Amino acid sequence: MIGAGFMGAAHSQGWRVAPRFFELSATPEMALLVGRDQEKTDSAAEKWGWAETSIDWREAIARDDIDIVDIVTPGDSHAEIAIAALEAGKHVLCEKPLANTPEEARAMADAAARAAARGVYAMVGFTYRRVPAATLARDLVAAGRIGQVRQVRAAYLQDWLADENGPLTWRLQKDRAGSGALGDIGAHAIDLAQYVTGTDIASVSGTLETIVAERPLPVADGAAHGLSAAASAERGVVTVDDLALFTARFGAGPHGSGFLGSFEASRFSTGRKNALRIEVSGSTGAISFDLENLNELQIFDATAPAEEQGFTRVLVTEPVHPYIAAWWPAGHMLGYEHGFSHQARDFVEAVAAGVQPTPSFADGLKVQQVLAAVEASAGADSAWRAV
Repeated sequence: MIGAGFMGAAHSQGWRVAPRFFELSATPEMALLVGRDQEKTDSAAEKWGWAETSIDWREAIARDDIDIVDIVTPGDSHAEIAIAALEAGKHVLCEKPLANTPEEARAMADAAARAAARGVYAMVGFTYRRVPAATLARDLVAAGRIGQVRQVRAAYLQDWLADENGPLTWRLQKDRAGSGALGDIGAHAIDLAQYVTGTDIASVSGTLETIVAERPLPVADGAAHGLSAAASAERGVVTVDDLALFTARFGAGPHGSGFLGSFEASRFSTGRKNALRIEVSGSTGAISFDLENLNELQIFDATAPAEEQGFTRVLVTEPVHPYIAAWWPAGHMLGYEHGFSHQARDFVEAVAAGVQPTPSFADGLKVQQVLAAVEASAGADSAWRAV
């Protein structure tokens, strides 16, 4: 695994726990953790169970005993590392968004296609697909339970930047992160909407806003990860968006075509900690999911008698629900970290079976193209842009 920060911890938990709950076709061995600072990387490896450490990602690419490379670095390094790993015959799991630009994402998708022809596979880490309630939502739409899709509402709301004196970490720098709320969390909303409806976004109209233009620079050793750091007295310019709002028209799909979606991505939504929400309205029903209640799915059946209609709360903890049979008895809740175990499980099973894991780098490219179209629209007075 290359990267030892916040996402490094989450992915480590996934790799460590998955083989202890799921009967995997192959058992992952946590061989090498790569970071930038040797002392911090050693500490993380000891904490999370990695056998060895390095501060040179090329070592992981060169080693014959490494089969999988998991990339959890900032977006500006994704393309270089992923392409090198694929060309070296390593299977690759890469955090979202796939890259910082459509051009980088296209190069990654092309490299993944070439590698797949040799039986080497790549997957992008849109982990929220693997929250059981979100997977169930996809399954219900695919089964026709809400009829033809007519409208989508999606939002990802956080407030960790509401303090204007919060430090200027790498997630607030366009050259490192690619974009702000749009790419960081809006990418999740885009992917989840396309995943649940089975339909890609065709065009967008959007606007971006930077609410706080300057922030304190982090102290030299304080930028441990992209969410927080110790602040210095010096200030720097924020070069990404804090808030993204856009409308999308979806293309042709199996459960409806040409329907509209509204999207919001904000890291300034005071009081909202991790509210990824999606509601899909159809001709015979609707589904609604909120990550802050991640064990629940709200389902509306418009075909029920009028006196019985209303959103029904389904507790997604039964063995028949996606992924749940491997875990605890019914009613015992799962948490944020379980999605990473499901991700590890699905990746290992696909690679062991010699099939393309999903979401693929091609799927990641589609999301990157939506992000770029929103940004282009915002720079053109919200004019509609094709994806």
